[in-house]
Amino acid sequence: MKRRDFIAGSTAALAAPWSMASAADLPKGPIKILVGWAPGGGTDVFARIVGQKLTELWGRSVIVENKPGATGALAADYFAKTRFHDGLTLLMAHVNTHAISPQIFKSITYDPLKDFAPIVLIGATPHVLVTSSKNSYASVKEVVELCKKNPGKISFGSSGTGSVQHLAAEMFNMAAGVQTIHVPYKGSGPMQTDLIGGQIDFSFDTMTAATAQVKAKKMNAIAQTRVNRAKGFPEVVTMDEQGFKGFDASSWYGLVGPKDMPKDLAKRINADVNKVLAMPDVIARFDGFGVEDGGGSVEKFAAFMATEYKKWGEVVRIAKVTEES
Repeated sequence: MKRRDFIAGSTAALAAPWSMASAADLPKGPIKILVGWAPGGGTDVFARIVGQKLTELWGRSVIVENKPGATGALAADYFAKTRFHDGLTLLMAHVNTHAISPQIFKSITYDPLKDFAPIVLIGATPHVLVTSSKNSYASVKEVVELCKKNPGKISFGSSGTGSVQHLAAEMFNMAAGVQTIHVPYKGSGPMQTDLIGGQIDFSFDTMTAATAQVKAKKMNAIAQTRVNRAKGFPEVVTMDEQGFKGFDASSWYGLVGPKDMPKDLAKRINADVNKVLAMPDVIARFDGFGVEDGGGSVEKFAAFMATEYKKWGEVVRIAKVTEES
């Protein structure tokens, strides 16, 4: 073998951990799922549920590694720009990182549709229109009437500018023809404290975060934001059922790989995650969080991501959402 051919071959081997093996086999080395949020949050919990089951299926440890910051964008940017030379590293993609934030924040330079290889949708959770239990509002109609009587005075809290809570409120403003005040917080925790205390009026909080407060009767759930009711929360009516036809604002989670991941490796992981999502104990745990509709093919997830990117992009443009909103 000529020296230049040897060098070229060695360089190719370093380019990706799967380049010298059958792509359908899992690469040798550590297997990680990178999560862009701190431990304990919904994205982290779902990654750990799936990771534990994949550990059992593969007979190899799947490590969840947290890299929080910028509502997940810090981890997504790192993942998109890093060449992983050992093992297999996947990213837990999220609606914020792959459909919303790149269309708002100038500091985000990765392309959510080109710089990652879609693998599988883990699931989607509704948001819940909530208010303090001190209030008597019980329907979306009442909320709309309140907003119309007090234009520009009714406040909607969110976990931060560009979050789904924020964009869901903007979607509500557009659909209802009202003007409200957006009040951003650094997470659902402090936002809920002010909501319960009456400092702000409403929020389209995540079902994962809102459930405990609703069950403790500190917040009232007025509506959930997917077209169909989540199986785990059948008593909460949808926005669609209350006259906002097609209103669909959800947080979703999915696994993606590096953009150069071989298609047959992506399909291998996809098939195994589909097995995990069909396990009765996983279904039961996900139902408790309102997580549904996960699974399906690689192509289905890719199409879903493109649709979500377009949908939220339209909301961002029409509502003129910016970093300073």
